[in-house]
Amino acid sequence: MNDLSGAGADRAPDDSTPAQPMIALSKAELHLASAGGEVNILRGIDLNVARGERLGVVGPSGSGKSTMMMVMAGLERLTGGSITVAGEDLSQLDEDALARFRRARVGIVFQAFHLIPTMNALENVAVPLEFAGAADAFERARASLETVGLGHRLDHYPSQLSGGEQQRVALARAFAPGPDLLLADEPTGNLDGDTGATIIETLFDLSRDRSTTLVLITHDPAIAARCDRVVHIRDGRIAPDGGAA
Repeated sequence: MNDLSGAGADRAPDDSTPAQPMIALSKAELHLASAGGEVNILRGIDLNVARGERLGVVGPSGSGKSTMMMVMAGLERLTGGSITVAGEDLSQLDEDALARFRRARVGIVFQAFHLIPTMNALENVAVPLEFAGAADAFERARASLETVGLGHRLDHYPSQLSGGEQQRVALARAFAPGPDLLLADEPTGNLDGDTGATIIETLFDLSRDRSTTLVLITHDPAIAARCDRVVHIRDGRIAPDGGAA
């Protein structure tokens, strides 16, 4: 407990102290063994993402973008360097603790929708909340689906939904727990242009309205340009000039 007595109690807070970033990667490396030798996927990445920031990540296929996102989610472990997310040193958490951390703090949206085909839209959003111990899981799921414009599709199964509707269910599922961080990996990759544009509008609106930090991987320069900042990844490194490394 902090002692608030004495001279320190009269001292005004130091507003000059920088806010802790949502994500802090320092000299992050990930090397994997293969039959052909060691594969270097991430090669010493230094990156801070501010709380509430919307960061676009671009780069060629195989450059390490998705792997970096998996590290941010605690789904891959670094082999060198460090990563802190929402104040948690992910290297210090075991697998169970990482799973709890993701359920409480991180939402993830992939190019593939990853919906459970035998569950309707409401169940697809509610079941993860139930696993997290939410007593009001179905109420929260219903509200989240209504937010993305699917209040009339609660009882529909993935096979009865269009691709855009399935991705909106995935967005509702990701945002329903109220995550601090939303990670999106090519969320419009399986959608046509008009549908993809609608999904991006929904994604940006939700992240803004809820002050959620957003890390968005995209191949579309126009989408990336809507973010507060864009980083370019090439050969497992951040390009120092923002373009080709």
